[in-house]
Amino acid sequence: MRAAVLILAAMLVLVGCSPKGSTAACAPARTCLRMGNGADPATIDPQKINGVEEDNIVGSAMMGLTTEDVNGNVIPGIATRWETSPDGLIWTFHLRDAKWSDGFPVTADDFVFGLRRLLDPKTVAEYGYLLYFIRGAQAVNEGKAPLEALGVMALDAHTLQIKLLHPAPYLLQLTKHQTMYPAPRHIVERYGETWTKDHYVSDGPYVIQTWKLGDYIHATKNPLFFDANNVCIDDIYFYPISDSISAERRVRRGELDWNIDIQSNRIARLRKEIPDYVHTNTWLGTTYIAFNAQVASLKDKRVRHALSMAIDRDFMTKKLLRGGQSSAYSFTPPGVANYTPVQVPPWSSWPYEARQAEARRLLAAAGFGPGHPLKIEITHRNTPDPSLIMSAIQSDWTSIGVQVSLAPEEGQIAYQSYRSRAFQIADAGWIADYNDPKSFLDQLQSKTGTMNYGDYNNPAYDSLLDQADHENDIAKRAALLARAEALMLDDAPFVPIYFYVSKNLLNPNITGFGPNIADRHRIRWMCVKS
Repeated sequence: MRAAVLILAAMLVLVGCSPKGSTAACAPARTCLRMGNGADPATIDPQKINGVEEDNIVGSAMMGLTTEDVNGNVIPGIATRWETSPDGLIWTFHLRDAKWSDGFPVTADDFVFGLRRLLDPKTVAEYGYLLYFIRGAQAVNEGKAPLEALGVMALDAHTLQIKLLHPAPYLLQLTKHQTMYPAPRHIVERYGETWTKDHYVSDGPYVIQTWKLGDYIHATKNPLFFDANNVCIDDIYFYPISDSISAERRVRRGELDWNIDIQSNRIARLRKEIPDYVHTNTWLGTTYIAFNAQVASLKDKRVRHALSMAIDRDFMTKKLLRGGQSSAYSFTPPGVANYTPVQVPPWSSWPYEARQAEARRLLAAAGFGPGHPLKIEITHRNTPDPSLIMSAIQSDWTSIGVQVSLAPEEGQIAYQSYRSRAFQIADAGWIADYNDPKSFLDQLQSKTGTMNYGDYNNPAYDSLLDQADHENDIAKRAALLARAEALMLDDAPFVPIYFYVSKNLLNPNITGFGPNIADRHRIRWMCVKS
């Protein structure tokens, strides 16, 4: 009986009725979708976003050269076709006749402008390193070359050329990523950094109309989108809801149609109560903790290995989270394309008591023991799953004589602390930007910048990644990347904890939601059952 009532309530929401407790009403004769979207975004500027919540919003409005279908596969976006030179170093993209939401044409120059803007040091875009495979990108991003030195060129209004330093088998995955979105030159040059506040224009299915900080973001269907006739949802309301339990209640009451997270230890219960709402899937992501390289007590590799060894990952995944997560002993998760898995450490199969004993021995060898205990603080995100496992890690480390304090922070604030290195140990998560090991391993390169939270720096690691970049044989490339990861894991600049699963709570009246390992679900494909 309850399920039927919930479905009816959600249908009323979707066809235009305002549910009790909502902050925005859906206009008559319009179809709305209300989405719980985690934390409030730090920005909706395409060249500055770097989080999942921001991608959900901006990715509904903007479109790159390629995009994703309902199952996350690469399909043509603003570009209808492309070709590459025999050596894989020159790519040419042919653009369709597309318009910005204000009626101006989308041109190849908008893509050139967007790429230059992302790499311009003045933009301070944290994702600049992701495009260092483009000729001139690193020099431009480091302020050592003018913007014009970037290897991208508008051959004409509908033809874009990109020149690479080395072959990039993942390029078509990145052309759908926010780092390669176009920027509306006619708007950005007129309004500067304020263009996203009152003058937002987009080239994708939706255009952002309103951002009420802490309340919601409202986007409406873009009538000038090239495929607008096949877009079902008229209005999207993105709500910043970090509390997944609160969001769950709102979904069950019909006040939300979709929430992008479920508290892991509630999944089994929800599968019994509202099974048609629960969607979990393999996800290319890893939860880990990073060590600040400037903290004196953490500079000894034996200390870092002892801390890793003492974490009971299986207890966390099987007893605490219980959401399908698996214990991680590498950064790159299984299922990533072009990947050779590294061997797990021998101690991962030891009895937990033996691991604790070895961890105590390593700490003692590094000078820490009962008379001189290691004292550390973990800064962590205050959402349910991180809070749950951080308490468990605190207990695990206490059992080997470490004195541990926890410092919970709201997600966006926590990541700001990590970027500014205002932490000793940081709880973090990394989701693949594209399906390739480089999406994970690049984060640990010395040239990465602020997103290399622990400031890991090993020239041998950098060299192996560089060799992999210039290796055309996929199998040999995978072997080089595996060697790099094994070297990095032995250095232990961070501790992998578990591999993610995606967890979505979705009203079954929403169609067009295709499970995929990237967990990217564009609302362009979604409709409402009649």
